[in-house]
Amino acid sequence: MVLSSLLSKRSFFSRGLLVVGKQFSCPSSEDIVFKAICVNLRHRRWKFLDQVFPSLTNALVSRVVGEFRNSPQLALEFYNWVGEEKGFQLSLASCCGLVHVMVRSRRFDDALSLMEKLILVNGMTPLEVLDGLLDSCEFRDSCPAVFDTLVRACTRCGATEGAYLVIKMLRMEGRLLTIHAWNNFLSQLLKLNEFVRFWNMYKEMISYGYIENVNTFNLVVYALCKECELLQAISTFYRMLKSGIRPNIVTFNMMIDGACRMGDIELALKLVEKMGVMSEYYVSPKTITYNSIINGFCKLRKVEFLEEVVNEIIKVGAKPDVRSYATMIDGYARKGCLEEALRLCDEMVERGLTPNTVVYNSILHWLYSEGNTRGASLVLSDMVDKHVFPDQFTYSTVIQGLCRNGYVMQAFRFHSQVLEKNVIEDTFSHNILINYLCKSNDLSGALQLVGSMFVHGLVPDSVTYGALIDGYCKVGKLESVVQVYDKMVKVEKEPNIVIYNSILHGLCKEMSVDVARRMIDSLKSMGLSDSITYNTLISGYCSHGDIEEAFALFLEMRKVGRLVNTVTYNTLINFLCKCGCFQQAKELMKRMVLEGMIPDFVTYTMLITRSAKNCSSDEVVELHDYMVLKGVVPYGPTYRAIVIPLLGEENEQTRV
Repeated sequence: MVLSSLLSKRSFFSRGLLVVGKQFSCPSSEDIVFKAICVNLRHRRWKFLDQVFPSLTNALVSRVVGEFRNSPQLALEFYNWVGEEKGFQLSLASCCGLVHVMVRSRRFDDALSLMEKLILVNGMTPLEVLDGLLDSCEFRDSCPAVFDTLVRACTRCGATEGAYLVIKMLRMEGRLLTIHAWNNFLSQLLKLNEFVRFWNMYKEMISYGYIENVNTFNLVVYALCKECELLQAISTFYRMLKSGIRPNIVTFNMMIDGACRMGDIELALKLVEKMGVMSEYYVSPKTITYNSIINGFCKLRKVEFLEEVVNEIIKVGAKPDVRSYATMIDGYARKGCLEEALRLCDEMVERGLTPNTVVYNSILHWLYSEGNTRGASLVLSDMVDKHVFPDQFTYSTVIQGLCRNGYVMQAFRFHSQVLEKNVIEDTFSHNILINYLCKSNDLSGALQLVGSMFVHGLVPDSVTYGALIDGYCKVGKLESVVQVYDKMVKVEKEPNIVIYNSILHGLCKEMSVDVARRMIDSLKSMGLSDSITYNTLISGYCSHGDIEEAFALFLEMRKVGRLVNTVTYNTLINFLCKCGCFQQAKELMKRMVLEGMIPDFVTYTMLITRSAKNCSSDEVVELHDYMVLKGVVPYGPTYRAIVIPLLGEENEQTRV
């Protein structure tokens, strides 16, 4: 009994010691460092933190970030101090922990920056980042928005495929992904012009039961407007209204802009007029809305309506902006009303707006087009005086304008001055001069200019090589063409169809039509041939006198579909006329009409001129009447020289 009593007292005593031991156990060194960091971080005592830095581990960093989840600014400052200032190699876990803190605090820009750095700087794949976020979910009180933010980070980094893999993986994991992430992904597809994939992904999203919001509908409307499916866009708009979703200004602006781009200005104006009613007076037109209308009128060359649009902008309480004036100025100048365009520049300044580079570039372009080089020089000086800095388009416009008006030496002098300032960043201005030299058969000068490009750190592009190839082809130097082509391939500048067509033209000019034919077969296998390719070879066969091969190629073009055009028919009609096969030429013209192609003034001139030499007056007039009835606009000189005298003779015979 005594023994048992003693034993029970001992066991009670032992348990008491254990409890006391637990209460007064020595904290680990990591706990001490952690608490010290937290206390000093709250007061931003960075000098003290410098002393404990050698003891830091990624586990400690994660603990500190988690501790300050309700003080996100301090968590971010600590993380940046550790990683950027002290150069500590931070782990994926610590970064993902901070991402959760930032998203939970709605600091989405900071969260995006962290994830973009992981993908772009650290080279991690979006799925690796997703794994890190999933592993730290429970510890950081995460919210679903963190996954939306990852999708957005992927699209901002250009990792579109990675964004889709994240969406797919989250669905497999049973994690919630909101409509906002899908909208972001779909928006990126539209920015990349991947319309087919956009529609496939949109259908996939709908199949998962997501309910579209205003941004989703806007993306659909935008895609349809871009594809010129305006009626379907309006149908989607009405479906949006039926769903109880109120359209915003973006919805209307896209439809109005789409209508203007398709030339349906009446529909655009009707949408502006009904905007208030259709949005329950939630939306009213803004300056950007009217800018689309201005652009629409300018495209239709109806500049006489622009003043009314400006008055309407002012009437609704908005103000024309720089873009409004830039569009109107270009519209007036394009129609040849340069004085009105310059008046608008003055009006713009009076309204407190400063003309930008776009405005000046437009004025310069049209002044040079009209041959007013002195006026262009004054505008360029005014641009510099007003501290509006010229861009690459300005330099190219000036160089091209001077060359076009015969001031080649001035163009080269201006180009040299610009090169000295090291402000030319692309090959465009060089290419203008190289192209001019090639067209002037100054190929040695063109090659010197190509050498100058390398000196200034510019790499010739396909346009540069294309100009050289075209120049050598025109003078019949096919060996030089091959050399330039080889150089182009070595610097990995893949030739485009324009360059191949230049080479074909050179081959046909040198009567190497068999080589040209083999080249077309190779192009066909690469999917690079177009109408110009085939028309060039047909012209080569005709010049070579090989009518059978020319028509065999013509039939081949018809089988391919959409390759035969007016140029094809004109080439063959001209050849038949030269061979004296006038009746066959007329039959070919009639076949052209049957296939829905309207003969042009070239067809008209060839047939009327030839018929005047080989047919009676009545047949010439009959042919003229036939073509006019089919929509041909007669070529003035031919009509006056040949047809009008015959009509006079016909009237004389009628009076007799």
